[in-house]
Amino acid sequence: MRVHHLINIEHGLDNLKRQRIKVSRFSELNDPFELLAIDIRNKDLRAGIRARKTLVNNKEGLISFSKEWRNPVLWSHYGDKHRGICLSFEIPGNRLTEVQYKVGLQKLNINSKETTQQVINKALDELRYTKFKDWEYEKEYRLFVKLALAKKQGEYHFIPFSDQLRLVEVILGPSCTTPADQIKDIVGSYEDKVWVSRSRIAFSKFGVTKDHRIK
Repeated sequence: MRVHHLINIEHGLDNLKRQRIKVSRFSELNDPFELLAIDIRNKDLRAGIRARKTLVNNKEGLISFSKEWRNPVLWSHYGDKHRGICLSFEIPGNRLTEVQYKVGLQKLNINSKETTQQVINKALDELRYTKFKDWEYEKEYRLFVKLALAKKQGEYHFIPFSDQLRLVEVILGPSCTTPADQIKDIVGSYEDKVWVSRSRIAFSKFGVTKDHRIK
């Protein structure tokens, strides 16, 4: 499955040189409802959900991708105001989890006899990939990573590019000033072919489109 990761040029070039990508922690993400997309007016449930958030955050991280790269809002928010780059990967679909966008918070009545442990476990698992509907423009897919299996460098965790995380293209943002040849030289050492493309603002619609590939 082809998915995309927008990033600023400094971190993007570092990723390309080291052939790796940073694993994000839930506590670092820009949505305050990460792992909290549930009605927690019940005091006991609130305490349990917050404790679980800490537990999950300490054991698991994620890498966020988008099904789309052409949305100019994505470039503004994640591609350093169009000055960054997009790393496009091929990843087996069964390794990715599609984010579910909801209008309201999930309800879970822990005092009901019908709320079995199976129901609770399912609800808790869904919190890992549930976001408010207004984030829907991201068309996000998540690759979950056990922190124990990632390589730690300082306070950060990384996983290497691989057959399961195969870089196939680098797209320079419309305002990216980094020479394309610089990126081409880096990915030229990769075992598999990686395309390098420029992009520009579209002429006939709100969007970003490819300008041309660098040969």
